[in-house]
Amino acid sequence: MSSNINNVAVIGTGVIGVGWIIRCLAHNKKVVAYDKELKLEKKLVSEIKRTWPYVKKLFNKKKLNLKNFKYITSIEEALKNADFIQECATENYAIKTKLMSIIGKYAKSNAIISSSSSGLLPTRIYSKCVNPARTMIGHPFNPVYMCPGVEREALHIVNEGYASTKDLDRAIEDGPGLRWSLMGIFLTYHLAGGKKGMKHMLEQFGPALKLPWTKLKAPKLSKKLSSRVIKGTSQQAKGKSVAMISNIRDEYLVNLQKLRKKYENKIRK
Repeated sequence: MSSNINNVAVIGTGVIGVGWIIRCLAHNKKVVAYDKELKLEKKLVSEIKRTWPYVKKLFNKKKLNLKNFKYITSIEEALKNADFIQECATENYAIKTKLMSIIGKYAKSNAIISSSSSGLLPTRIYSKCVNPARTMIGHPFNPVYMCPGVEREALHIVNEGYASTKDLDRAIEDGPGLRWSLMGIFLTYHLAGGKKGMKHMLEQFGPALKLPWTKLKAPKLSKKLSSRVIKGTSQQAKGKSVAMISNIRDEYLVNLQKLRKKYENKIRK
């Protein structure tokens, strides 16, 4: 994240929102988190503290500075000083479009507005946002605080001159190359659902499967298919808690990235 960005507002404190908060704190940004319920703050701080030993190892940080973090339930207050705004609401056009209308109204005119959307169209998300030229999609790899890559559309980006093929290869190395080598896509999404697991993820992101991501038509998310996926990921978890699996994953990613650095110079010369 640019050194010119000092104040970050994260709107929504689910799994992805928490990940953005931790990532920004690790890079010494001042973070204001917004959500509707005050009771969510305790859970949020608990997750920040759980992840910090791994973040500390990866980024060589001495200590967690929670003075850079503030949780509030007023969206207007959260936005007023933000240089960068990361929206992390549910994957739903109605919710995101309404939220972006509010964000555009209260954000500074030069603030960058980003949405952690998996497959929704930015033209619709930002259709009611003031000054949509300052907006973008910033869909991260999970866990956000461990995987530095953020998804981009490769061919479009090369074609329009935004990045080279080398840049895109780096993005793959820093994103799915790290994440999926450990436990596969389904268990990764099971983790992203938190305590509610895969059932929660399917309910939240299921509608986005109908969007035309590829020429391959997505299967109908039937009760039978949902049950198969939920049962399968539960069996993969083998009775381990979300926190336990998350700790194993985070320790793995820290050690993997440190090991990789030993060979990066040889590969990238």
